[in-house]
Parts: sequence; structure tokens; C-alpha cells
Amino acid sequence: MGLNTSGIQPKKFPARQTLEACQALARTHGLDSNAVIFAQQNPEAIDAGVFHNDVVAVGNQNVYFYHEESYIETPKVMDELQGKFKKLCAHDLQLIKVSSRDVSVEEAVKSYLFNSQLLTTTSGKMTLIAPSECRETPSVARYLEKLLTEKTLIHQVRYFNLRQSMQNGGGPACLRLRVVLKPKELEAVNQKVLMNEKLYLQLVKWAKKNYRDRLHLDDLRDPSLLNESRKALDQLTQVLGLGSIYNFQKD
Repeated sequence: MGLNTSGIQPKKFPARQTLEACQALARTHGLDSNAVIFAQQNPEAIDAGVFHNDVVAVGNQNVYFYHEESYIETPKVMDELQGKFKKLCAHDLQLIKVSSRDVSVEEAVKSYLFNSQLLTTTSGKMTLIAPSECRETPSVARYLEKLLTEKTLIHQVRYFNLRQSMQNGGGPACLRLRVVLKPKELEAVNQKVLMNEKLYLQLVKWAKKNYRDRLHLDDLRDPSLLNESRKALDQLTQVLGLGSIYNFQKD
């Protein structure tokens, strides 16, 4: 998203993607043109802080949750999305539109409403995993309360304090990538990178040992910081059984 298909450009921030780059990406990955949509992100939304599509939209299975000001000609984009989804999946896509009257783009950015995780539980219903900023932003909290009374597939909202991650530019969506593996595929994965209690404790120990709690300008001039960082990375690759993946490890 963020493609320049209309010639309209953001005035404050540059769009991070171009139409040509995304077309090349689709082509080199061999994507079926019947399953691809090139949509231009709303330049005004980009200027309001929407640097990625996941700040104004999130999808899961047959649900697409989005802000009405997400794209240039949003209704047209949604029509194309619904049409291609039905042809490919043989059932309807449920669109959940958040209007600007309920939540402005600026409030969506501030709260990271759409940077939430949308998950399907064992009951088959969906839960929205939202940062606590959504509960603390009045308009967003009111909207989510109203959403749960409507007939959508989202039946629950759970809030989590992700303050440190949020301040670093990452909300629940940073955990969104999920890759389903078959048993044989899972067996082929390096077993040392699969999270369990033992690995968790090892990583906590590694982080406490190697992460500085503060960094000053003078530290960036100190060669010992480079050596310290390389030593930490070397230890991490050993914990995860990755081998020598950095150039400095091959010296």
C-alpha cells in the first residue's frame, strides 16, 4: 500500500512504497494477478502518521477491519477486495469500516487501533488484541465498546500494556506474522529457535547480561561498544544454534 496510482502525493511525509516497486514484487514472487490488489494509501493519512498499511487496516481470515480514509477511493478498493476474495475463497469477506465520525485518522494513529492483532479463538470467534492506548483514547474506547454490540465476527477485545514496544514504533501487529507448518516442515526447522521455557530463560539471561539500560553519545564513539555488541550477537547465535551467520564470526 502507499502506491502512487493517482498522482496525488503526501505533503509532509514521503510514501514508503511505489506502484512500480510493488508490481515488481508481485511479478518476481509469481503472484496470481487475480489475487493481487494495488491500492494507493490516502496521502492525507500518510501525513497524519500512517507510515504502513497496518496503521489503518488489519485482516484475519474472512474479516477486514479498516478506516474509511485508508485509501484513495476506499469504496472502490473494498469492492475489488470483496470481489477477488469471493472468487478465490467461495464465500463473502466481512468488511468492518471505522468511520471518521467515530475515530479520526489521528486518533487511530495515536492509539494504534489497527495495529492490533485480530485472532480466531478455538471457539471460531475472533478476538481483537489491542494496546492499552486504545482503552485510554476515549473515542476509540467508545467505538470498540459499540463494536462488540454489533453483528460482526469480532466478539471480544483484550487490552495489553505494550508501552515500551509502542514507544519504539511497534504494537501488537509486530507479532502478527503467523506461518502454519505441517509436521514434516516443523521437524525441518532448527529446533533450538522454537520457544519453550528453557529457551525463554536462556534469552532472559542473555538480555540481562548484554543489554545496556542507557546509551550516551560518547558510547557511540567507543570501539568497545562494537566489540561488546559483537560478543552479544555471537552468544545469541550460539543459544539459537544458528552457526556463524555474521561476517565478524568468520574472521
